[in-house]
Amino acid sequence: MTKNDFKRGEIVIYKTPQNEVKLKVRLEKETIWLTQNKMAVLFGTQRPTITKHLNNIFKAGELKKNSVSSILEHTAEDGKTYKTQFYNLDAIISIGYRVNSRRATQFRIWASKILKQYLAKGYAINEKRILEARNKFYELQEAVLFLQKQSKKELLSGQEAEILNLLADYSKTLSLLAQYDKGQLTDKKGQKTEFSLDYNTCINIITELKKELIAKKEAGDLFGQERDGSFEGIIKGLYQTFAKKELYPTIEDKASHILYLIIKDHPFSDGNKRSGAFLFVYFLDKSNYLFKKSGERKINDNALVALALLIAESDPKDKEVMIKIIKNLISEYEK
Repeated sequence: MTKNDFKRGEIVIYKTPQNEVKLKVRLEKETIWLTQNKMAVLFGTQRPTITKHLNNIFKAGELKKNSVSSILEHTAEDGKTYKTQFYNLDAIISIGYRVNSRRATQFRIWASKILKQYLAKGYAINEKRILEARNKFYELQEAVLFLQKQSKKELLSGQEAEILNLLADYSKTLSLLAQYDKGQLTDKKGQKTEFSLDYNTCINIITELKKELIAKKEAGDLFGQERDGSFEGIIKGLYQTFAKKELYPTIEDKASHILYLIIKDHPFSDGNKRSGAFLFVYFLDKSNYLFKKSGERKINDNALVALALLIAESDPKDKEVMIKIIKNLISEYEK
């Protein structure tokens, strides 16, 4: 079974047992499709003969034209896309028995076998999609409940509006689920970047940030001062591998862990939330991933403050939920 470059549908190669005929057959809408030209090749006759028999079949009411034919797009040998009339298996077999019954029988047996494999494959794919969609829904439900619960915390008083905005942003997953279920959404596994953060660069960035904040009297000497060397471990950990594969391969993976780990692990004596948020934005910007296609920031400053507070006040056992929330908020899916 080989694929070809039709816009929709899968292409399989049919050969007669004696290799008298070899042609490409289209699979779509749970049946097999051929043009009149291909039927002529299959049954060893000329196209006018195929046309004559089709007209007789439709005139006699044996088959209804609208039920067994369809205009489908295909890419020809010249590389251009054309709209062409195709006929399904019912029409193909009806023609075959009138023109070449031996070939028709051979083709019917082959087609039945191929369709059985095709339908089984389609069922497996649909079952997988349904399972993935269900898991995404449970993930969304978990995040919604988590954000609602966090918004009631006393330490987050005053941030309710921004938490609700985060919730609204996160709920884009609902519309994505609808698209996903209809097969209209490409399943994105996350984006990768050539940009790489290193420890020394991060220290320099935080040092410059500290100078600016001190000048504004918004920070003291303890800001950005490392406590135990854990900050270097956080940065290097973003690029750790197992069995030659990165544990955090995508931009979403790395960015979410930068924000979460710096805030939650407290590698600095002071300024963990601001340092984490600043490096989070810096990394996204350098990875060309900070803005939506509309030109808006994926997470604005107010929302980032609320998100940083959510992380700070979250229970460590909720780490997985927080990471998923951050990843969804910065993913490339557009609302």
